[in-house]
Amino acid sequence: MALFDHPILPTTIVGSYPQPDWLIDRERLKASLPPRVRAETLWRIPEPWLADAQEAATLMAIRDQEEIGIDIVGDGEMRRESYSNRLATALSGIDREKHGTAIDRTGNTNPVPLVSGPIRRVAPIEAQDAAFLRRHSTKPVKLTLPGPFTMTQQAENGYYPDARALAMDYADAVNAEVKDLFAAGVDVVQLDEPYLQARADAAGAYAIEAINRALDGVDGTTALHICFGYAMVHHGAGATGPKPKAYDFLAELEASNIDVISIEAAQPGLDPAILAELPTKTIMYGVLDLSIPEVETPEVVAGRIREALRYVDAERLWIAPDCGMKYHSREHSQAKLKAMVDGAALVRAELK
Repeated sequence: MALFDHPILPTTIVGSYPQPDWLIDRERLKASLPPRVRAETLWRIPEPWLADAQEAATLMAIRDQEEIGIDIVGDGEMRRESYSNRLATALSGIDREKHGTAIDRTGNTNPVPLVSGPIRRVAPIEAQDAAFLRRHSTKPVKLTLPGPFTMTQQAENGYYPDARALAMDYADAVNAEVKDLFAAGVDVVQLDEPYLQARADAAGAYAIEAINRALDGVDGTTALHICFGYAMVHHGAGATGPKPKAYDFLAELEASNIDVISIEAAQPGLDPAILAELPTKTIMYGVLDLSIPEVETPEVVAGRIREALRYVDAERLWIAPDCGMKYHSREHSQAKLKAMVDGAALVRAELK
């Protein structure tokens, strides 16, 4: 792991931060799962001014995090319709005329990229975003990319002999992108791999190989986020439904070359004893339940951190929400993140 300056128990966001209503149609966004193909009609700003508007929203996200006291700042994924579709649809080998279909993690059929040729990254995709984030934050910065296994699961394979072969070419494309992000000055690059949990059997066959291939020759701190899917707040109705209390694919990640493993723990009530399954990894530990409208107190957050510290040293623990905050209001997210920062500060003071 490359070293950069941060306090003990550093706080960070997982990836997404609420996009403003003036930028994107949030009601339509929340009406369905994150799009796998491009969904340009979600944007409220016409194309000639969209990039400028996305930059303005990114500056807002950076400023919010810095004012709240977040230690490792992200760009909030303000330029994306979903965590994965921006990169996944920018690669060559994707059919430009028609979409494919695939079953999502809820069992429904969705439009997805149709792979009709060799997957290649023909030009940098998010390097400009990385340079913008680095230029406008005084803190360590983190940028996210969809991982090769999840992109394979979110595509229809119409070209490769099998899913493993497709995943290896996705891994090569991600590898080139990761190297460019570090070259642009990013301190942490995170791969989002929610389908490791959703498709654990397939993950066991080739996911670690693909992830390690995506990191080949990479010099910098790398993270990987696994989760049970976005939590949606039903104000007054509580959580959207129970989540599993254990991961089907976690201990396997000890064999990966990833430095930091990001897991959601607050909403599913995860037993932190499972952290012992990752003895060499830094843990980005979810301490904010994003399924409830209530804002945790700093004391509740501190209690969750103390539980994790029973199984992992403070030097190997980062503090984060459970997942991305894309579907939450800005005010709700600010309040939750402030409680997270204050809760981490309570435990930090106890460690001195």
